[in-house]
Amino acid sequence: MPGSVSAQPEPLLLYLVKQVELAARARLDDIVRPSGLTSLQYTALTVLERNDDMTSAKLARNSFVTAQSMADMIGTLEGRGLIERRRDPSDRRRLLVGLTPAGRELLDQYRDAVAELESSMVSGLAEPDVSGLRRTLRACHSNLAARPR
Repeated sequence: MPGSVSAQPEPLLLYLVKQVELAARARLDDIVRPSGLTSLQYTALTVLERNDDMTSAKLARNSFVTAQSMADMIGTLEGRGLIERRRDPSDRRRLLVGLTPAGRELLDQYRDAVAELESSMVSGLAEPDVSGLRRTLRACHSNLAARPR
């Protein structure tokens, strides 16, 4: 209609999630840069903190990177003494990756700053909304992970 203002469509949720991810990654990069880490390396270390002794393939999946990128990352993090590889006692052909004490110490150094970043991200939201957001994002991830590509 002439003279009418049409409402803009809402952005796709996929777009909004990606915007949040990119903004969070940029801020996380700023936080961990002084230690010579990237946000992706930091993420891999936190995955190992929660799930010690993982294969590199599983670590790659849980860290949202390709197997090739993870192989390079493992070499870098192992070279810095933040992780170590060892044989799986139940399958000597398999190598497992785990945090070293130096890796745990590095994560401890950034724990408060990363918690502040998360608090900043959800500032203005009530605690029930933050809990709901966490549940919703987990459900979204589960829905996508369960479906074939």
